[in-house]
Amino acid sequence: MKLLIIEDDINLANTLARRLTKQGFQCQLAHTKEQALSIATEYAPSHVLLDMKLADDNGLALIKPLRALLAEAHIVLLTGFASIATAVEAMRKGANDYLTKPVDMLTLLRALNGAAELNTELVVTDTQTMSAERLEWEHIQQVLHANQGNISATARQLNMHRRTLQRKLQKKPVQQ
Repeated sequence: MKLLIIEDDINLANTLARRLTKQGFQCQLAHTKEQALSIATEYAPSHVLLDMKLADDNGLALIKPLRALLAEAHIVLLTGFASIATAVEAMRKGANDYLTKPVDMLTLLRALNGAAELNTELVVTDTQTMSAERLEWEHIQQVLHANQGNISATARQLNMHRRTLQRKLQKKPVQQ
């Protein structure tokens, strides 16, 4: 199984490669969008582990080009800031799975092998309601997505000071 790890954090990428090599994957690393597309073309991996934030680029924008190059590859998007809006967009663009950091090795292996457990952070059942803080986080993420990541426009639309919005975005997503 050939795995392309697209991660701008070099230490994390190396750690993932070491651990996944022990699990039977042949790993190649890419740290930028350009490297990722070049290596994907030459290496033709069966699996892709893609970070959502790549320095100044967005991993979501890489899903469609990767899917065009690697129609059969299993693509897993990995993010530190999960939201329902980005999960839906990732799946719509062609990702097979969506995981939040930090992720344990068992969950990562299940996702790469196509048998991922449901991410309970993103699943809401009839008996489980979201907290007010979580609803606020989700709403902010949806409005931010609708404004293509423009924080000033999002703050205006939410009738919130830009600095307040930036502070809220720096926090980790709140639990249900």
